[in-house]
Amino acid sequence: MTSRHAGAPRHNPFRATLRFAFRLLCALVILLDELVRPLYRPLIRRIAALRLMQMFEHWVGGLPAYAVLVLLVVPYAVVEPLKFVALVWIAGGSVRGGTVLFVVAHLVSFVLIERIFSAGKAKLMTIAWMAWLIETASSVRRSVVAWLGLDGFRKEAARLWRRLRAALRLWRA
Repeated sequence: MTSRHAGAPRHNPFRATLRFAFRLLCALVILLDELVRPLYRPLIRRIAALRLMQMFEHWVGGLPAYAVLVLLVVPYAVVEPLKFVALVWIAGGSVRGGTVLFVVAHLVSFVLIERIFSAGKAKLMTIAWMAWLIETASSVRRSVVAWLGLDGFRKEAARLWRRLRAALRLWRA
């Protein structure tokens, strides 16, 4: 006879450790993204304002939902592993090459993937499981940002960034 109820879940320390590690990794990724976001946001705005990019986004917005999904998944499936490869290169001593690959992969991710997602989000939200995934990821991001208090930090970083840019303009003049 066991002391557990028949339907009660069993505590598995290995699963609990993996779950904690996954949550910690997600929090770190979100934290890094939130810290770097103010730096690349102006670049994204400039690229989004280009006529070619606006035409591309209009084209993406007119595609069927699953075509948008494929268009999003293909570059994502290429870019994300390249980020990992870049980190392996850096760890292996190829700092310059790894850094260049990492920056290029992030730029492709920020520019291409974010533009496709932005232009096709309404269509993606018509796929039930994709809508659930997008909403869940957004909820997790909001929770981590709130838990870490990044909203205030982000506002302060943006204010300091504007002051630094203004000071640099005065210095160059």
